[in-house]
Amino acid sequence: MSIFIIADAGINHNGDINIAKKLIKLAKDTGCDAVKFQKRTIDLVYSKEILDSSRESPWGTTQREQKEGLEFNLEDYKEIDRYCKGLGIEWFASAWDLESLKFLRQFNCKYNKIASTMIVSESFLKEVAKEGKYTFISTAMSDLKIIDKAVKIFKDANCPFELMHCIGIYPMNHKDANLRAIKTLRDRYNCKVGYSGHESGLAVSYGATALGATSIERHITLDRAMYGSDQAASVERAGLQALVGVIRKIEEALGDGEIKVLEGEKPIAAKLRAHLEFE
Repeated sequence: MSIFIIADAGINHNGDINIAKKLIKLAKDTGCDAVKFQKRTIDLVYSKEILDSSRESPWGTTQREQKEGLEFNLEDYKEIDRYCKGLGIEWFASAWDLESLKFLRQFNCKYNKIASTMIVSESFLKEVAKEGKYTFISTAMSDLKIIDKAVKIFKDANCPFELMHCIGIYPMNHKDANLRAIKTLRDRYNCKVGYSGHESGLAVSYGATALGATSIERHITLDRAMYGSDQAASVERAGLQALVGVIRKIEEALGDGEIKVLEGEKPIAAKLRAHLEFE
């Protein structure tokens, strides 16, 4: 089974559908399997106090103006759906509230994503699991008790899922990656485990691949200098091309683990061991 590579556009589109389409095209051109977005109902996710507080942004001087500036409306998502279908790439989004989850249902995406923020909401997890779609579950900011509850909900609902080891620091220091947690999660829950990375650079993602991650998700951007909290932990075109290419090479290099003499080794072995034939 090939490693599933997710290009996380998130909110790096800055509320501009043309930027979003360039990110989708970037994901497709570099060989990613899917592109992911984020969907929030602003008044449900954030309190009035937070929304009324000050924040300088390209859209105004309040948190509300900033957060509303980043959100796509129905027509935007219809264009995303149309554009992705035209290019032949899957898309989906992580909903941050029940209204957003219901909103996304109209597009009948193949996958769901539980953002690390939402893994603690049992009512939300149950609603997602009811859909029965293959779901990626990020585990950042969670201990085993939290993950135990989430896994039980999806197993009880007989909903296919994959955990994604993740560290909720943006950008993440490589020393905090704790990649051995991939094996810990795989052994404990007997399920597929991927990796969702927030680090600068590519080395940690390569390490996760070599440790058997079944999916790799990285934020993507057109330019890391663009406005946005996720840009610094994102990958530009050259990095994404390298990421996908090396993941595919590592995937092939891992092999099947069977000990055997390769056909290409046989003539070499005969030559190098010729002086031993009479032993």
